[in-house]
Amino acid sequence: MFKDLTRTLIIAEVGNNHEGDFGVACEMVDRAAEAGVDAVKFQTFIAEKFTAPTDPARFARLQKFQLSFDQFAELAERARAKGLMFFSTPLDLDSARFLATIVDALKIASGDNTFWPLIECCAESGKPMIISTGISGQADIQEAVDRVSAIWSDTGAAQDLALLHCVVSYPAPPEQANLNAIRSLTSAFPDQTIGYSDHTMGLDAAVAAVAMGARVVEKHFTLANDYSDFRDHQLSADPEDMARLVQRIRLVEDMAGDGALGCLACEEDLVTPVRRSIAAVRDLPAGHVISADDIVWLRPGGGLAPGRERDILARKLTQAVAGGEMIRPEHFENG
Repeated sequence: MFKDLTRTLIIAEVGNNHEGDFGVACEMVDRAAEAGVDAVKFQTFIAEKFTAPTDPARFARLQKFQLSFDQFAELAERARAKGLMFFSTPLDLDSARFLATIVDALKIASGDNTFWPLIECCAESGKPMIISTGISGQADIQEAVDRVSAIWSDTGAAQDLALLHCVVSYPAPPEQANLNAIRSLTSAFPDQTIGYSDHTMGLDAAVAAVAMGARVVEKHFTLANDYSDFRDHQLSADPEDMARLVQRIRLVEDMAGDGALGCLACEEDLVTPVRRSIAAVRDLPAGHVISADDIVWLRPGGGLAPGRERDILARKLTQAVAGGEMIRPEHFENG
């Protein structure tokens, strides 16, 4: 999956923006497909196995947001019918075991990238995995990679892991987006696919991440930024913005090219006009012996190129050359 990407994988992160309404969740899958993304992602959890009930209001909200396993199975089918891959982030081990039966990839949230029992449970499924790297340094990220790789090696599963740079703050201040971490991850983990999970406002960071090498981009998705007072809606892309994000990322990919050095197709007709030729600085009569003071380098190319001055210096002209005219081998005896 990730190792075989031919373009940036764009994920619409629904998360919990459905707020427990299955009909809204279905609509979000449909609208994400219309926006042109490659995958939708949800969060799957059993509230009692995810967070302590020490904050009653938050705990009640999580219980309200919780969808059933059967509903997630329907969402996965709906996504695939729309041509989308289906991902989800399990927030407890039971959810992870269930998701392994329906998802294309499992996602580990930044907050859980040192939750080894969950990471190992996901790895044991053999499914491709995504790990967000927020709040973790290289040592913790390396340990997560090593634990997953060890299990996959033991079980013969394909090594298909993506690491996404992420800033956990909601929203993340743009001056702390730290997009250079994408390059750091690429250097430190050359065997993994590197991407970006965006928590900034707007689209700029996600687009810039692609220019910096991100092969996977995840952006929170909502039907409307004012859908409710749940904070995730405000930093999410609505359907129109998500469509714009897809268009801008595809444009950046086109602009990035293959990185090969040399003349591009659009430049081929311009090579001769913009290059230079060795020419006479003034009218030179037949019999004149060329010196360095007699030459100038003028556009267009097509004559003797700069660097071939030795081919004509100290040689006698057999015919006159007008000022500004290219000096050619045929102007000399024996060409």
